[in-house]
Amino acid sequence: VGLHNHGFWRPKSLLDTARFTPSFNSCRRKNHQDSQDLWKHEAVQKYLETLSKEYQEVSHLLNADSFNDFEQRTLRRRCANLSPIVAAFQEIKEAEREAQELEAMCRELDSRDEKQLLELALEEKEALDKKMSVLCRKLFQLLVPKEKYDRSPVILEVTAGRTTGGDICQQFTKEMFEMYQNYADYKRWTFDIVNYTPAEIGGLHHAAAHISGEDVYKHLKYEGGTHRVQRIPETGMSSRMQRIHTGTMSVIVLPQPEEVDVKVDPKDLRIDTFRAKGAGGQHVNKTDSAVRIIHLPTGLAVECQQERSQQMNKEKALQTLRAKLYQQIIEKQLSEEQSARKLQLGTRAQSERIRTYNFTQDRVTDHRISYDARNIREILSGKEALDKLINRLLEFAEKEAVTEYLEKLQAFEEENC
Repeated sequence: VGLHNHGFWRPKSLLDTARFTPSFNSCRRKNHQDSQDLWKHEAVQKYLETLSKEYQEVSHLLNADSFNDFEQRTLRRRCANLSPIVAAFQEIKEAEREAQELEAMCRELDSRDEKQLLELALEEKEALDKKMSVLCRKLFQLLVPKEKYDRSPVILEVTAGRTTGGDICQQFTKEMFEMYQNYADYKRWTFDIVNYTPAEIGGLHHAAAHISGEDVYKHLKYEGGTHRVQRIPETGMSSRMQRIHTGTMSVIVLPQPEEVDVKVDPKDLRIDTFRAKGAGGQHVNKTDSAVRIIHLPTGLAVECQQERSQQMNKEKALQTLRAKLYQQIIEKQLSEEQSARKLQLGTRAQSERIRTYNFTQDRVTDHRISYDARNIREILSGKEALDKLINRLLEFAEKEAVTEYLEKLQAFEEENC
C-alpha cells in the first residue's frame, strides 16, 4: 500500500511491483481460463475503477500548478503510467456497451422478415467478442509488470535424459535443439552454438547455444524444464515389436543481459583444451581447439568447441560462464530457495515433466496449462505452431500474475478493514 505525497490513498499498483513468478497452478488453484472471464471478475473491475479515479485525481493535481519541480515530475510520471491502462479500460467498457446493445437487438429480431438483419447482428457480435479478447489481453499486458530480464539474450542448454533402452532420448534431444534453432530463425534471432556433444547413433547428448534478439528471454523462459517423449524407436527390437518407449530430456534457459558485469579472477579458473567432437570441418579431431573452463570456487564448468580458433572458443566459454555466475547473483538477490537451474532441471523425473510429446497419438501436451496441440512435426519445425504454444503460456502467465496480485490485494484489504 502506498500513500501519495498529497494526501490521497491508493493501493500499490501492479506497475510498482518489481517481479512476478507465475505458478502455473491451473489444476490446484482457481484461475480464469479466458481473458474476458478475468475482466468480469469483481476484484479486477474494482481495481481498475480505483486506477481510473486515481488518474483523474492526478490529472487534476497537475492542472493545479501548485507543486515544486520534484512533485510535478512524480505526478507526471504517475499520470504517464496510468494513462494507457485507463484508456484500455475505457475502450473495453465501450466495446462491452456495444455488445450489450447488440444482444438486446438480437433478442428483438426473431421474425422471419428480420432473419438477414439478425445474421448481420450476430456477425457483428462475434467480431466484437474477438475485439474484446484482444483488448483484454492488451490490458493485462499493461497491468503485469515487465520481467527485468525479458529483453535479455539467453544461454539455452539441452541435455538428454535416460531411458530403459534404445536411443530415443538422444534423438529427441537433437530434434528439440533443432526446434529451438528453427524457432530462433523464425523469430529472426541470432543462434550461436557454443557446445555440441553428439551421441554415437545420430542423436545428441548435450548442446548449448547463445540466442540474442528481441524479447528472447520473454519467449523462452517457460521452456526450461523436463520434456517427455513417448514414441516407438525407429531401429532395434522395440521398433519391430512396435513397443512404445518413454524418455526425457531437459532444457535450461538462463537470461544473459547484454552487459554482464561479473568479474572473474583468472586465478579462479582452470582451462583445459581438447579435440573437438562435433561437426565443424577438417580441424575436428586434429587440433586441440575445444576449450573447457572450470570455475574453481563454484565448480561451474563450461565448454565450447564450435569455432576453429581456440581463442574464440575460450571467449565464448567465458561468456557462458559469466552468464551462469550472473544467474547465481540474480538468484541470491531474489532470495530464491532453489536456483533457477535446479528449478528448471529438477531431477529429470518423469513426474516433473512440463510437456509430453506423444508421437503415437501425434499430440503435444503442456501440463502446466492443460493445453493439447496436434501435429508434433509442426511443433518440432519451430515455426508458427510452436510460437502459438509459447504465446498460450505467456497469456496464461499474464492472467495468473494479475489473479495472484488481486487475491493478495483483496486479502490485504480484508485484513485492514
